Amino acid sequence: MMKPFQPTDAKDILIKGLNVWYGPVHAVKGIDLNIPSGRVTAILGANGAGKSSTLKAIVGSVKYSGTIILGNESIDALPVHMRVKKGIVLCPEGRGIFYQMTVKENLLAGAYTNRRPDFDFVFDIFPFLKERLNQIAGTLSGGEQQMLAIARALMANPKYLLLDEPSLGLAPIVIEKITEVIKHINDSLKITIVLVEQNTSVALSIAHYGYVLENGRVALSGNAKELRDNPVVREKYLGGVKK
Repeated sequence: MMKPFQPTDAKDILIKGLNVWYGPVHAVKGIDLNIPSGRVTAILGANGAGKSSTLKAIVGSVKYSGTIILGNESIDALPVHMRVKKGIVLCPEGRGIFYQMTVKENLLAGAYTNRRPDFDFVFDIFPFLKERLNQIAGTLSGGEQQMLAIARALMANPKYLLLDEPSLGLAPIVIEKITEVIKHINDSLKITIVLVEQNTSVALSIAHYGYVLENGRVALSGNAKELRDNPVVREKYLGGVKK
C-alpha cells in the first residue's frame, strides 16, 4: 500500500460576514463560520438554506461579499484554480462527473493541478476503480458514481475537501459505505472535511462540529452531540427522535 500524502500544514478557514446573491435572491446573509483544520464540520439545513452557496463561495465559484481567511491570509482575490492549489477542493452536489468519459479520464481531470497523479492512493480507498478504469463513467451505478466523484476530488491532493450532499439519492447500504469513506479520509488521511448534508443523522454521525442554516443565516451551531441533543434539531431534522 502506498503511503498517502499528509496535509500537515493545513490551517483553519475563517469566514466573516459572508453574503451570496443570485440576482435579487439573497442566498447567504452575512454568516460567520469557523472551520478548524483536521476536523469534520457539517453545514446542515433544508433546501434553499444557503448550504451549497456557502461551499461555492469557499471554493470561489460564486461571487460573494465578506471575507474568507485561510490561516492568516485572505483568499478573496484568488480564482478557483488558485484555491485548488492551496488545497481547497469541492466535490459538487449531483456528483458532477463527466458521464461520457472513462473512469480514468475523470480521475485525470481531478488531477489537473497535480504533476504526479497518484492512482494507487485512490485505489487503496476505492479498489473497484482499478478494475473500471476504461469503463464509461455514466455506466456506473449511482453509488459508484458518487465514489468516483470523491476519488476525483482526492486526485487533487486536497487539504480541505468540501462535500456537497454526498448521500443524496443513494440507498442506505451505499450511504453507510460513503460514511465510512468520509471518516477514513478525515481520521486516517487528516484531511479537513466540510460536509453539506440534508441527511442530518448521517452528517452528525461524522461531524465534530456543525452549523444549521435557515434562510441564509446561522440558526444554530455547536458540537455534534449538542446538535443531536438540541430539541429544535431533533424536531425539525431528526424526526423528533433523540439520536
